[in-house]
Amino acid sequence: MADFAKVRSEELKKRSGEFRCGDKILLTGYVYTARDAAHKRFDALLDQGKELPIPIENSVIYYAGPTPAPEGRPIGSCGPTTSGRMDKFAPRLLDLGLGGMIGKGERSQAVVDAIVRNKAIYLCAIGGAGALACNCIKSCEVVAFDDLGCESVKRLYVEDFPLIVADDCTGGDIFKNGRAEYCSL
Repeated sequence: MADFAKVRSEELKKRSGEFRCGDKILLTGYVYTARDAAHKRFDALLDQGKELPIPIENSVIYYAGPTPAPEGRPIGSCGPTTSGRMDKFAPRLLDLGLGGMIGKGERSQAVVDAIVRNKAIYLCAIGGAGALACNCIKSCEVVAFDDLGCESVKRLYVEDFPLIVADDCTGGDIFKNGRAEYCSL
């Protein structure tokens, strides 16, 4: 896997300038899962002047709602969800220091602008391969909003999680660039 850059999650934001859309990375370290319901609660907490239940500075959020763990595994299937559903919340979190996001699908211009402004990064995981992705997850613990079930916020430890840079900190966008390059053929 020589064409994959190995990156630790806590260094992702610091190293974001090294990567361009289309680059492949293997991510190792802690990431937090959060989907729609958790993001709504994050937003409400911030509106109330309260702290978030996770450290946001330099963290990575994976837009996923893992299934329950089968016996002997830390987690069940854990594929990405459509990132666009979090677009109204993402710029605020990026402005607070979020280092990166993992999901699937295109992001709004407001999110791309916030990625550039904050020197962050958006990574895509392979959709439909949640059962395979769970093999990279070595631990899982619920850290907030347990009442949300599979949409609770979880802290995962991942090893060599394969991802593709979709939106880089220079404004590169794999969805726009890909359409321009491949749809004109």
